[in-house]
This record gives sequence, C-alpha cells and structure tokens, in this order.
Amino acid sequence: MSVDKNHIENTDRLKITEIFYSIQGEAVSVGIPTVFIRLTGCPLRCGYCDTAYAFTGGEWMSIEQVTASVESFHCRHITVTGGEPLAQANCLSLLATLCDQDYKVSLETSGAIDVSGVDPRVIKVMDIKTPGSGEEPRNLWDNLAFLTAQDQIKFVLCDQEDYHWAKSKMAQYHLHEKCEVLMSPSYGQLTPKTLAEWILKDALPVRFQIQLHKQLWGTEPGH
Repeated sequence: MSVDKNHIENTDRLKITEIFYSIQGEAVSVGIPTVFIRLTGCPLRCGYCDTAYAFTGGEWMSIEQVTASVESFHCRHITVTGGEPLAQANCLSLLATLCDQDYKVSLETSGAIDVSGVDPRVIKVMDIKTPGSGEEPRNLWDNLAFLTAQDQIKFVLCDQEDYHWAKSKMAQYHLHEKCEVLMSPSYGQLTPKTLAEWILKDALPVRFQIQLHKQLWGTEPGH
C-alpha cells in the first residue's frame, strides 16, 4: 500500500492566527508576562466576543514551528487560546509538547468541547457560557468532571440575569469546591463596580476580575 508522504508531514499542523508576547490580562496568573498562541477557528458566536478576527484566516504551522516561535520570546508562561483552540484536534499534541518542554501552560477554552484529553499538566481556564452570551446551550457540563484544583472556571456576565444564573449554577454543581471560580463583567455591558458590589453583598466564594489587557491597550488585536 502506498503512503502519502505529504499527509504524514502535515498531521502535526495547526492553523495559527497569531503568536505574541504580552501581559496576562485574566485568570489567576493575571499580570504575568506570557506568550499567547492564538489558534484560528471557533464554533461559537458569543455576543461579546472580542476575537472574531480569529474565526478565519491564519497560517498553517507545524508544532515544531510553533514551539520555535515561542522559544524566541524567552518566557516560561504560555497560554493557548483562540477562537476555540480545542476545535483543532492537534491542539492536544501542542499542549503536551509545550509541557514536555517545561513551559507553564494554560488553556483558555469555551467549555463547549470535550476537555478530557487535555494533558493533566495544563491549567484549564474554562468558560461557562451564560444566557447573555447567546451560547448557553453549548455548555458541555460533562467537562466539570475533568477539572482539578489547579483549573479555573470563568463566568463572563452581561447583566444581573447572568449573575443570578451563574449563582444558581455554582450552587447546583458546587463549582467553588472543584476549583477557583472567576467572575468578570462583559466589557462595555456591565460595570466592574456593579459586579463587585453584587459579589460582596452575596459573599460569593469567587475571584472578581476585569480584563487587565483592555485597561492597558483597549481592544487592539495582539494584546
């Protein structure tokens, strides 16, 4: 049987929108200089999405090319993001390779795609989509079983209805017992002060956060 050499050579490719060095703007590692690998493509269309430019386009790169680019920044913290990075099957191989190279790796994922195959060394930052996002039905609740204490759950809240919905899901699934829970206001829809006051009033066991990178650079791509 003949073997397609080109097919074999291309099996480790990923479509990459950008690789850049910036300050981590979200999650527990906020403020830490980080290399971001943004994969192209996403099956979701959240109403507040700020990376629609990553839905299409991009450049095919091998995992070796990606890791060579990452190495040039001389930074140990790596975030793989999108789009939705897990929409590309080879994302799992990329994550494992980065861990093998002794990087501290986090994955930003929508929670709509199975995370069971993610290397256990990777810190998963997993969204739970609220009604205000327009993508609530896409939540894959089975993913909660694969979260560990090092991982993080993130709610992006558009309004008070989203806040009450998130509180109910926290109680239903005992989310704060699984890992750290993050709540942030959707940029331009809910004021940070309002959300902070709700959290304090209810004494919620969550971490309040805002998108630090937007405070620094606004909505510029590549930050």
